[in-house]
Amino acid sequence: MKNKLIEYCLNKKDANKDYPSGPDPIAIKLAGKIFALFFEKKGYLVLKCDPVIAENLREQHEDVRPGYHMNKQHWNTIILEGSLPESAIFEMIDHSYDLVVKSLPKSTQKSIRG
Repeated sequence: MKNKLIEYCLNKKDANKDYPSGPDPIAIKLAGKIFALFFEKKGYLVLKCDPVIAENLREQHEDVRPGYHMNKQHWNTIILEGSLPESAIFEMIDHSYDLVVKSLPKSTQKSIRG
């Protein structure tokens, strides 16, 4: 599943892969800002999330936890081999990407949204 999720992230407009601290984690970035971190050895995916939505997701799913090594309010850790359906993880990736797009300067947003 991990490779499929990484491919999904990299298919987002202007997304690229980076290795900020060696081979693990894999960071997926947009305009230099991370929107997904894959901790392959731990089986985690860390995604940016609106704080209210983040709390709701954690309450609803035992496989969604506060962000591993990130701001616990704005990031969630998703256990990849857990019970979450792939479609739910794709939605969380979309949300993370959209939050990063919204944080970029307007001119950069326009070029991404094309």
